[in-house]
Amino acid sequence: MSGLLHRALSGGVLTLTLNDPASRNSLSEAMMAAIEDALDGARNDPDARVIVLAATGPAFCSGHNLKELTARRSDADKGAAYYSGLFTRCGRLMQSIVNHPRPVIAAVQGLASAAGCQLVASCDLAVASDAAGFCTPGVNIGLFCSTPMVALSRNVSPKQAMEMLLTGDVFSAADALRFGLVNRVVSPNELPGAVAALAAKVASKSSHTIGIGKRAFYPQLGLPLADAYAMTAQVMAENMMTRDAAEGIGAFIAKRPPEWTHG
Repeated sequence: MSGLLHRALSGGVLTLTLNDPASRNSLSEAMMAAIEDALDGARNDPDARVIVLAATGPAFCSGHNLKELTARRSDADKGAAYYSGLFTRCGRLMQSIVNHPRPVIAAVQGLASAAGCQLVASCDLAVASDAAGFCTPGVNIGLFCSTPMVALSRNVSPKQAMEMLLTGDVFSAADALRFGLVNRVVSPNELPGAVAALAAKVASKSSHTIGIGKRAFYPQLGLPLADAYAMTAQVMAENMMTRDAAEGIGAFIAKRPPEWTHG
């Protein structure tokens, strides 16, 4: 496996594997660019119906590359403009996952730290090895994990998020499951198969229908109840007019498997 990000497409599942174990798969500028490029490429690829984010080495992702950040303290403004741009760019990357038309599944084999934890929280689904750990340890080095807090606090309860943010402690995969940060926990040997099975199940559905639902899911969370129902009623009415809705309902009535056109 070569390059910072390895891409593999099979059975409708695009697996993007972070491959910089020397930096613990940090979100360097180059790594963020590689992920952004891969996500953009998958946006209109009909063969990529589900995306899996995986990683090599002992860490899933260690967050921002602190050596890159430190090097910019020699800038004329001591790095102020660079840091603002970098953290804004990272936020865009996380939003590109949330706003992507394809479901994104995190396969977490090791430690997900700081912006690496943010990366997991930004994915639609997450499966973790029981050897994985999760932390937002910025407080330990004088840099509060404020941007990771955005994704984290949208996944777990405020008190659980604040415990992670205020202590900087590493929490187990079992804790992450209890908090709602991951969907399931399996043994390290079971992780590839569990992720593959989940991805295959989602990939077997109509990608057009999945895209409609994902586009509605996150916006409705922030709406008042009546507004959320008004919005999703319109979404469902429009969904009913699609070819795959007609096919799926017809197949259910006829007791046969549906044949998706993904439209």
